[in-house]
Amino acid sequence: MATAVSICSNALLMLGDNPINSFTESSDRAKLAANLWPDLRDYVLRSHPWNCAVKRVVLSPQTDGPAFGFNYQFLLPSDWLRTLQVGEDGEMPGYRIESRALLMDEQTCKLRYIWRNDNPATWDSLLVHAMTMVMKAAFAYPITQAGSIEQLAQGILQPILKQARAVDGQEDDVEYLDDSPLYAAGFIGGGSWSPYRGS
Repeated sequence: MATAVSICSNALLMLGDNPINSFTESSDRAKLAANLWPDLRDYVLRSHPWNCAVKRVVLSPQTDGPAFGFNYQFLLPSDWLRTLQVGEDGEMPGYRIESRALLMDEQTCKLRYIWRNDNPATWDSLLVHAMTMVMKAAFAYPITQAGSIEQLAQGILQPILKQARAVDGQEDDVEYLDDSPLYAAGFIGGGSWSPYRGS
């Protein structure tokens, strides 16, 4: 059963390093994993409407509405990462997201969104593998101090993420696979960006 620690440990093993038993260990590798995991997990989840991380809710408006422009405001759920749809299929209600609140004129907000699913045991196996490769790419330079290994890890990551997203999308009737911010950021595909090294 996959966990955040097991994913990071497998990534470290792929680089020839020792695994970790928890994020609270005193080792540098455990501290590195604990620092990088939350942001990279959210980054990957937000990059694609993974079936295991999509949720639907009906929100009630806040007592105080926006100062102007819209009639109602709704607090986004605490686990919200990205809005996928507002309203029923075929509806096009006007809305705007500001300061973690969704503003619109309708009194009820039907929201479909990507949520922060932080339990890898509920993820598809392809997403688990893709996240392992993401962590391997992130660990590559700080663990090995070798830019060539970092570039190799990034190059391997691109087709793995592409396959995971494609298979995940095929399980739906219709799925729109938008461009992942991972590509735009140069995280994969021969770029030299690293969350550890900086741009």
